[in-house]
Amino acid sequence: MERMRLIDARRSGGYKVSELAARFGVSRPTVYKWLGRYEAGGAESLLDRPHARHHQGAAMPRAVEALLLKVRGVHPTWGPRKVLHFLARERPELALPAASTVGALYTRHGLTQHRRPRRRPVHPGSSPLRASAPNDLWTADFKGQFRTGDGCYCYTLTVCDAYSRYILDCRAMPAIGLRSTADRFDQLFAEHGLPAAIRTDNGVPFAAPALHGLSRLSVGWIKLGIRHQRIDPGQPQQNGRHERMHRTLKAETTRPPGANAARQQRRFDAWRADFNTTRPHEALDGATPASRYIPSPRPWPRVPPAPEYPGHLERRLVSRSGAVKMHGRPLFLARALAGETVALDEVDDGLWSVYFYDVLLARYNQRAGVLVP
Repeated sequence: MERMRLIDARRSGGYKVSELAARFGVSRPTVYKWLGRYEAGGAESLLDRPHARHHQGAAMPRAVEALLLKVRGVHPTWGPRKVLHFLARERPELALPAASTVGALYTRHGLTQHRRPRRRPVHPGSSPLRASAPNDLWTADFKGQFRTGDGCYCYTLTVCDAYSRYILDCRAMPAIGLRSTADRFDQLFAEHGLPAAIRTDNGVPFAAPALHGLSRLSVGWIKLGIRHQRIDPGQPQQNGRHERMHRTLKAETTRPPGANAARQQRRFDAWRADFNTTRPHEALDGATPASRYIPSPRPWPRVPPAPEYPGHLERRLVSRSGAVKMHGRPLFLARALAGETVALDEVDDGLWSVYFYDVLLARYNQRAGVLVP
């Protein structure tokens, strides 16, 4: 045996530990280990020792194992922690195993999907997504279109409360239209009240290639006292919570898609109810979004209030073309402002601030004739 030869070489040849390590191709700590074993127990101590633990943990009860497999069968996309959060809430009398034990159980039964870890990109100029209470910030987006079973396109509007992760709406729509989108938000405002802010991308109908990104939809939000947060172009990670929710939505409701829009909407409704009231959320310490969400104390006024500008500001009515008169000359702002009233404040000689409600839209340099967003 190689280990015994090492001992014999040490005893007969007087080799140093470093020389024995080099001769037998092992490390110096290994040489010391075998020498110590031989001195303590003789040749028998050099034999391989069993690696099994002296004390085995208690086996998982069959009933708990069956329940864990049943929950995973009903919710195939849930991981071990989410399953354990759910069972701790629904069956508090059970002694549940560790998440690693549940993961091993799912692996043995072929229920684990190994995915390559995703590196989350970070944009140095990204605006942090902050919400300290329900309705501080709603996030909204149109998920990429897909065809239902009848061949028609489905465009999914999703709206979520950033603080509680509560999904306010998941709506199958035949197109991305201004009027239909505005109607959906009006219904949400009527049901849940007004948020302080809404975060979206820069696509239609949320934004437009105009001054301050103004669209007819965002103009309506400003009139209601809602701040419109727009992520940087091409930076979806700035709305990362919403994008993550979209991946779950796609996996659980569109593969395969519904036979038609009505059946797809029924899938969305059932999924939204499960997401809000049943599915534990790890960012909420295993609680459900519905347990953390409450409606906004700001009710939706059917008629938006008129702007209240300080008396020293000069008011201007925006024409149908989107321009105002400025010292006898037209100054184009945005077509989305047609029919609205803006205000101008001369902050320096020939330098004007342009306001719409409480939003500073731009600075106008009268001498240069330049409007700077």
